[in-house]
Amino acid sequence: MDATADLALVGLTTKEAARRLATEGPNELPTEKPRNLLQQAWQVLRQPMLMLLAVAGTVNFLLAEPLDGIVLISFVVVVIGISIYQEHKTEGALAALRDLSAPRALVIRDGVQMRIAGRDLVRGDWVVLAEGDRVPADGVLVESVNFAVDESALTGESVPVRKASIDAGSLSAAMGPPGGDATPWVYSGTLVVKGRGLTLVKGTGASTELGRIGTALSTIEVERTPLQREIDRLVRFIAVLGLAAAALVVLVYRLTRGAWLEGLLAGIATAMAMVPEEFPVVLTVFLALGAWRMSQKHVLTRRSAVIETLGSATVICVDKTGTLTMNSMTVADLIVGEEVFTLDAQPLPEAFHTIAEFSVLASPIDPFDPMDKAFTVLGERYLQQTEHLHADWELVREYALSENMLALSHVWRSPTNSHYVVAAKGAPEAIAALCHLGPEELASLTAQVERATASGQRVLAVARALVDQDEDLPTEQQGFDFEYLGLAGLLDPVRPGVAHAVAECASAGVRTVMITGDYPGTAMAIAREVGLDHGAGYITGPELQVIDDDELASRVRSVSVFARMVPGQKLRLIRALKANGEVVGMTGDGVNDAPALRAADIGMAMGARGTDVAREAAALVITDDDFASIAAGVRQGRGIFDNLRKAMSYIIAVHVPIVGMSLVPIFVGDWPLVLLPAQIAFLELIIDPACSVVFEAEEFDPAIMDQQPRGLEEPMFRRRVLILAVLQGLSMLAAVLAVFLWTVLTGRPDTVVRSITFATLVIGNLALILVNRSWRLSIWRTFRERRNGTLKWILTATLLLLIVVLSVPWLREAFNLGPVRAVDWLLALLAGVAGVVWFEIYKITGRARKTVRTPNRRFQDP
Repeated sequence: MDATADLALVGLTTKEAARRLATEGPNELPTEKPRNLLQQAWQVLRQPMLMLLAVAGTVNFLLAEPLDGIVLISFVVVVIGISIYQEHKTEGALAALRDLSAPRALVIRDGVQMRIAGRDLVRGDWVVLAEGDRVPADGVLVESVNFAVDESALTGESVPVRKASIDAGSLSAAMGPPGGDATPWVYSGTLVVKGRGLTLVKGTGASTELGRIGTALSTIEVERTPLQREIDRLVRFIAVLGLAAAALVVLVYRLTRGAWLEGLLAGIATAMAMVPEEFPVVLTVFLALGAWRMSQKHVLTRRSAVIETLGSATVICVDKTGTLTMNSMTVADLIVGEEVFTLDAQPLPEAFHTIAEFSVLASPIDPFDPMDKAFTVLGERYLQQTEHLHADWELVREYALSENMLALSHVWRSPTNSHYVVAAKGAPEAIAALCHLGPEELASLTAQVERATASGQRVLAVARALVDQDEDLPTEQQGFDFEYLGLAGLLDPVRPGVAHAVAECASAGVRTVMITGDYPGTAMAIAREVGLDHGAGYITGPELQVIDDDELASRVRSVSVFARMVPGQKLRLIRALKANGEVVGMTGDGVNDAPALRAADIGMAMGARGTDVAREAAALVITDDDFASIAAGVRQGRGIFDNLRKAMSYIIAVHVPIVGMSLVPIFVGDWPLVLLPAQIAFLELIIDPACSVVFEAEEFDPAIMDQQPRGLEEPMFRRRVLILAVLQGLSMLAAVLAVFLWTVLTGRPDTVVRSITFATLVIGNLALILVNRSWRLSIWRTFRERRNGTLKWILTATLLLLIVVLSVPWLREAFNLGPVRAVDWLLALLAGVAGVVWFEIYKITGRARKTVRTPNRRFQDP
């Protein structure tokens, strides 16, 4: 060991470290190469729907219609800007999290200890580790004192594991897997919770255990969401229909009016009226603004398209440690003899003071390990103002945990006593051996331990001994004459609000499934505490290993607790759930969760405790690590989808009269054209803000979480929804067409006919906005019960703009319109309102409640 020690004292030279850094690369996980502004813009623009919008704007410029082109292209720019802003905001927050969590390392180079950035570590560096340090790279422990590491990020096991240093002759041996007690291997991303040690770095960056898991994520493809696929199909259908209608218009125009060029322009106008350019605006803006709103609630969205999928989630898989629980320990029960005291607000009985006193004495003065911290809190809370706390005592010696003795002891010197006081704590069987308990005492101890562990507790035993200060201390703990004091049961407490969040998800038809690397007893206890469905029992990792896919698919329909799971099994479980048609959300914070996070429909990583790999793999990042945010996310997803459906229905309804009034006048040669490109552009100024701003700002239904999830393949536009949207449009078309025919038959000039018909169409457009805010409440109840700050601005601005356009002579000429009398305004107003009256009656009769259904319940539309 001397040669090894000498080498460690010197470490690498700075020159050699620089050479290895240049050759092997920095000690960091590979991440996606940052995209520049043009690449980000192209990533947004290449979406089929947005590309169609850009092409439509370009065509208008080529046809010398700059107003139309500016309107359309401006929406392209707005959508791209919103998307890039949201991406920069999210990635910036993630980068800040990454910088905060990036470990620094204390290394020995050129014989000097120095602090360097973790990314500058290289293979062959000697790293000094102490309590509280994040292990910066994979390595082998060469020297150690009472060394323990929390490897839950890799294994899912919340209890720290003890480490032992390796023999000098084994330094070149390959590293073993994470987990297990008394191993010499330490892994990047894990946390030192006790002791100190000297480590030789064996692997950095992608060569670490953490890096290998991160690299494996690239094999899992991210799928487009069901809503994206549905909108893509709808856009393709309407685009084909628009082209066919445009061709028909050109042909009819030529036959009825004999002008090919004017017919071509009319055909283009018709195609523009049918092109669903609002769909990309609405979908992107809704999801982008939804992502922004969720960020205000501590949920970062890395891929905004998953928001609508979140509202469809039927199963959410959660890791126990750090997600349902706090990933910390608290003393729950003290057991002395046959008496059990559960710690609460009551004072600690005198009979339990001694065990509390010696559990504190057996812990470090300034602890870092969660269990040691729990005992320190126990003393501060229950032993203040008693003689059982000893701030003036001196720690003389520590006996560390060993492979053969899973207990530790602290020897203390009291300033007033002539003897040493020895406090020991550890595994019950180890303390029983130190105290030489007899068969009956051992049987009683075993029964108590089984009862405590059945409730999910981690159980430690406590003992004490006295040694005369004149005597030499023994070399091992076994040399003391210990007296058994009792047991302490510790719990990893459940996060506040978790039980309520689980219950809220259950009422929404979303099943919560626990996937953990912990023991079944602990997992079942936590399941009972948070209200998980545990009636079907549990499945362990070893059981999962031997059952086939068909049996697994059958059992996952009822079993909600999975214990002792390893990363590959988590991934298999996610795939089994998806194969059953479930929409699967997965929450996690550890590296071991990353593959399942990527494979799930909605991967949700914990931001504060989560690893970089988990955050990179997830679609959502919960920055406050609060599981209750998941329920809020489900609510947000459902609300966004509901408002999105209303916006899309409005788009379909409003396009029916626009398309109708573009087509009908063409079939009669003497009738004037109503909708020229300028009029269509004006309408777009109303339609786009209405569907992308007004409906996005609508308040969510308070009962939205009382409904069942939308089916995975359930389309947004089911038959009854689509029929009602089309009927709204047809009724509005009938009202506008009636005004058009009346003005034509009464011999009004073409420009006046166009003005009155156009005013009716605009007013009817506003009426459609109002009736579609809710398919359940009347317009008047909606105004009373639902606040929407953007609505008044859209209504006011539209009416003022319409009045200005029809009143200012030079604007009338620019839009090919004529003067309008007061009676004409009244006619337009009455006809516009008349087009939606039937739907208000329909809502009042209560039949509108049946228009939107989920698989199991009626949907209460806001």
